[in-house]
Amino acid sequence: MVDSGMAKILMIVSAADHVRLTDGTDHPTGFWAEELAESHRVLLAAGHTVDVATPDGVRPTVDAVSLDERGGVDPAEGARFRAYLESIDAQLSSPLKLSAVSAADYDALYLPGGHGPMTDLAFDAETGRLLKEADAQGKIIGALCHGLAALLSARKEDGSFAFAGRSMTSFSDAEEMQGGTGDKSPFFVESRLREEGATVTTAAPWSDQVVVDGNLITGQNPQSSVSTADRVNAALA
Repeated sequence: MVDSGMAKILMIVSAADHVRLTDGTDHPTGFWAEELAESHRVLLAAGHTVDVATPDGVRPTVDAVSLDERGGVDPAEGARFRAYLESIDAQLSSPLKLSAVSAADYDALYLPGGHGPMTDLAFDAETGRLLKEADAQGKIIGALCHGLAALLSARKEDGSFAFAGRSMTSFSDAEEMQGGTGDKSPFFVESRLREEGATVTTAAPWSDQVVVDGNLITGQNPQSSVSTADRVNAALA
C-alpha cells in the first residue's frame, strides 16, 4: 500500500470486566489478549493508524485467562501478548469515548473479542450507530470471535438486525461448549446471529477461519486473529 493511502482504523473494544452467566454468577472476562494484541500489531505494521475506543472511554480489561495456559495459551505466546499490550498501554489507559467518534473519520472499524462484548457492546447504542454509519458508507468492518456479538447492537428503524442476510463467521457454539462459558453462557453468538437472520459459517473448532462479505470481514476465534487483520489490510489496500 502506498504511503499516501494509509488508513485510519477505529478499534472498538469492550469495557466490560465480567459476563453474567445463566446461573446468576459473574464470570470475570474482558477482551481476549491475542485478538487485540495481534490484530493491533498487524494493522499497525501495515502503516495504518489505530485508535482505540470503548463505551464511555473506560479503560478495557484484559481477560486474565487469555494470557496463560488456563486459556489454552502457550506461556511464551502469553508473555508476547502481555508485552505488546504493555507497549500500547498509554492508548489502552485513555481510550476514546464511542459517543465522541464518527465512522466518517475512519476507513475501517475493527472489533476484537473476548466475552466482554456480550456484556456491553452487544447492547450498546453507540456501537450500533457506528456500525450502521460505517456500513452505509461502505467502510470496512472487521470483527473477530465474540466481537461478532457487537454486531447485534446494530438495529434498523423497525428493530430488525442491520446485518441480517449477510455472510459471516463467529466464535462457534461448539467452541463455546468446549472452551468458553459452556451451557451457562448468556447466549451463543453463532446461534444468536443465525436467529437474527445472518448466514453464519463456522469451521472446525479452533481452526483459522475468515469469511468476507463485501465490506464485512469476520474471523471465527483467537486463532483467526492475524488472518482477519491481514484481510482487513488487503481490503484497505
